[in-house]
Amino acid sequence: MNNSTAKLIAKKDRFMRDRLPVRLGNLASNLARIDSISKHPSLGDSASKVVTESKYFIEWTAAEASLIQQVELLELQRTLARWGLSWNELWNDPEKRNHIGSEARYWSNRVLALSGLLE
Repeated sequence: MNNSTAKLIAKKDRFMRDRLPVRLGNLASNLARIDSISKHPSLGDSASKVVTESKYFIEWTAAEASLIQQVELLELQRTLARWGLSWNELWNDPEKRNHIGSEARYWSNRVLALSGLLE
Protein backbone atom coordinates (compact mmCIF):
# COMPACT_ATOMS: atom_id res chain seq x y z
CA MET A 1 0.00 0.00 0.00
CA ASN A 2 1.43 3.37 -0.98
CA ASN A 3 1.51 6.40 1.29
CA SER A 4 -1.38 8.26 -0.38
CA THR A 5 -3.63 5.19 -0.13
CA ALA A 6 -2.74 4.80 3.55
CA LYS A 7 -3.54 8.48 4.16
CA LEU A 8 -6.88 8.14 2.41
CA ILE A 9 -7.79 5.06 4.47
CA ALA A 10 -6.81 6.86 7.68
CA LYS A 11 -8.88 9.89 6.65
CA LYS A 12 -11.87 7.67 5.93
CA ASP A 13 -11.52 5.91 9.29
CA ARG A 14 -11.46 9.26 11.12
CA PHE A 15 -14.36 10.63 9.07
CA MET A 16 -16.55 7.57 9.57
CA ARG A 17 -16.22 7.70 13.37
CA ASP A 18 -18.62 10.64 13.42
CA ARG A 19 -22.40 10.36 13.27
CA LEU A 20 -24.08 11.09 9.94
CA PRO A 21 -25.14 14.65 10.84
CA VAL A 22 -21.57 15.55 11.79
CA ARG A 23 -20.22 14.03 8.57
CA LEU A 24 -22.69 16.11 6.59
CA GLY A 25 -21.60 19.13 8.61
CA ASN A 26 -17.98 18.40 7.66
CA LEU A 27 -18.99 18.20 4.01
CA ALA A 28 -20.80 21.54 4.36
CA SER A 29 -17.64 23.00 5.89
CA ASN A 30 -15.57 21.79 2.94
CA LEU A 31 -18.00 23.44 0.54
CA ALA A 32 -17.81 26.70 2.49
CA ARG A 33 -14.02 26.42 2.28
CA ILE A 34 -14.26 26.15 -1.54
CA ASP A 35 -16.31 29.36 -1.55
CA SER A 36 -13.70 31.09 0.58
CA ILE A 37 -10.77 29.83 -1.50
CA SER A 38 -12.51 30.95 -4.71
CA LYS A 39 -11.65 34.54 -3.76
CA HIS A 40 -7.95 33.71 -4.21
CA PRO A 41 -7.04 32.83 -7.82
CA SER A 42 -3.64 31.41 -6.83
CA LEU A 43 -5.24 28.68 -4.66
CA GLY A 44 -6.73 26.60 -7.47
CA ASP A 45 -4.76 23.49 -6.50
CA SER A 46 -5.92 23.78 -2.91
CA ALA A 47 -9.53 24.19 -4.00
CA SER A 48 -9.22 21.18 -6.29
CA LYS A 49 -8.01 19.06 -3.36
CA VAL A 50 -11.00 20.16 -1.26
CA VAL A 51 -13.32 19.27 -4.15
CA THR A 52 -11.75 15.81 -4.36
CA GLU A 53 -12.00 15.32 -0.60
CA SER A 54 -15.65 16.39 -0.73
CA LYS A 55 -16.38 13.76 -3.37
CA TYR A 56 -14.92 11.13 -1.02
CA PHE A 57 -17.02 12.48 1.87
CA ILE A 58 -20.14 12.04 -0.26
CA GLU A 59 -19.14 8.53 -1.32
CA TRP A 60 -18.47 7.49 2.26
CA THR A 61 -21.66 9.07 3.62
CA ALA A 62 -24.36 8.38 1.03
CA ALA A 63 -25.06 4.75 1.97
CA GLU A 64 -26.20 5.77 5.46
CA ALA A 65 -28.16 8.83 4.37
CA SER A 66 -31.93 9.00 3.95
CA LEU A 67 -33.37 8.83 0.46
CA ILE A 68 -33.89 12.60 0.39
CA GLN A 69 -30.30 13.17 1.51
CA GLN A 70 -29.02 10.67 -1.06
CA VAL A 71 -30.79 12.48 -3.90
CA GLU A 72 -29.24 15.79 -2.84
CA LEU A 73 -25.81 14.24 -2.37
CA LEU A 74 -25.99 12.67 -5.82
CA GLU A 75 -26.77 16.06 -7.37
CA LEU A 76 -23.88 17.61 -5.45
CA GLN A 77 -21.59 14.78 -6.58
CA ARG A 78 -22.56 15.53 -10.19
CA THR A 79 -21.77 19.21 -9.69
CA LEU A 80 -18.35 18.42 -8.25
CA ALA A 81 -17.64 15.98 -11.08
CA ARG A 82 -18.59 18.61 -13.68
CA TRP A 83 -16.18 21.05 -12.08
CA GLY A 84 -13.43 18.44 -12.22
CA LEU A 85 -13.88 17.87 -15.94
CA SER A 86 -12.68 21.37 -16.79
CA TRP A 87 -11.18 22.57 -13.52
CA ASN A 88 -8.33 24.69 -14.91
CA GLU A 89 -10.59 26.44 -17.40
CA LEU A 90 -13.18 27.18 -14.71
CA TRP A 91 -10.68 28.26 -12.08
CA ASN A 92 -8.68 30.53 -14.39
CA ASP A 93 -11.75 32.46 -15.53
CA PRO A 94 -12.68 34.98 -12.79
CA GLU A 95 -16.39 34.88 -13.65
CA LYS A 96 -16.52 31.08 -13.67
CA ARG A 97 -14.44 30.87 -10.49
CA ASN A 98 -16.90 33.27 -8.83
CA HIS A 99 -19.73 30.99 -9.97
CA ILE A 100 -17.95 28.00 -8.38
CA GLY A 101 -17.77 29.95 -5.12
CA SER A 102 -21.47 30.85 -5.28
CA GLU A 103 -22.48 27.30 -6.08
CA ALA A 104 -20.26 25.93 -3.31
CA ARG A 105 -21.86 28.36 -0.84
CA TYR A 106 -25.34 27.28 -1.97
CA TRP A 107 -24.44 23.62 -1.52
CA SER A 108 -22.79 24.28 1.84
CA ASN A 109 -26.01 25.82 3.13
CA ARG A 110 -28.10 23.05 1.58
CA VAL A 111 -26.01 20.22 3.05
CA LEU A 112 -25.91 21.89 6.44
CA ALA A 113 -29.72 22.12 6.39
CA LEU A 114 -29.93 18.43 5.38
CA SER A 115 -27.63 17.47 8.24
CA GLY A 116 -30.15 18.49 10.88
CA LEU A 117 -27.40 20.23 12.85
CA LEU A 118 -29.29 23.53 12.66
CA GLU A 119 -32.38 22.14 14.41
